[in-house]
Amino acid sequence: MEAILIPKVNRATDLDAVARLAPGKPLWAMMETGLGMLNAAEIAAHPALAGMVMGTNDLAKELGSRFRADRLPMQAGLGLCLLAARAYGRVIVDGVYNAFKDEDGLRAECEQGRDMGFDGKTLIHPAQLDIANAAFAPSEAEIDLARRQIEAFNAAKAAGQGVAVVDGKIVENLHIVTAEATLGKARMIAELAG
Repeated sequence: MEAILIPKVNRATDLDAVARLAPGKPLWAMMETGLGMLNAAEIAAHPALAGMVMGTNDLAKELGSRFRADRLPMQAGLGLCLLAARAYGRVIVDGVYNAFKDEDGLRAECEQGRDMGFDGKTLIHPAQLDIANAAFAPSEAEIDLARRQIEAFNAAKAAGQGVAVVDGKIVENLHIVTAEATLGKARMIAELAG
């Protein structure tokens, strides 16, 4: 067992008993209730927590909201959890897309989740895997840009400058952190693909 996924986490104390029973095991919290989302920061701060998984079906039921392509009813909760996960350095995975035969809808929702900042997406059917992987993996253009940013920034630093310019845009340290993460994600995906 590599990790333990705990459903309907409402507060950080919900993780304590599991952490005591399985010391050293990474915990993942299902974020699927309004209370859990309001307490997302305290949950993300729990020392045993490795990541969060959005439970959008249960959240929609609790909110009484309708499923919309733009996920407007979900945006506040998704955003709270994303902010908390990033503040505490946790992985966060977007919720499922139920219409597993709707490839265009899945692609759009994966791209929305990626653009919001999610690390990946939970899936309900193997047919969804390729679309999700394509959406969340860095593109060749993103990989190329990341490499060029790092190269230009290193050259600028060697010349005693604090910033570089790539494609007419300023590149500074914060962009290098993102570029290195992009290359790291690309390496990880390549290793998993074998």
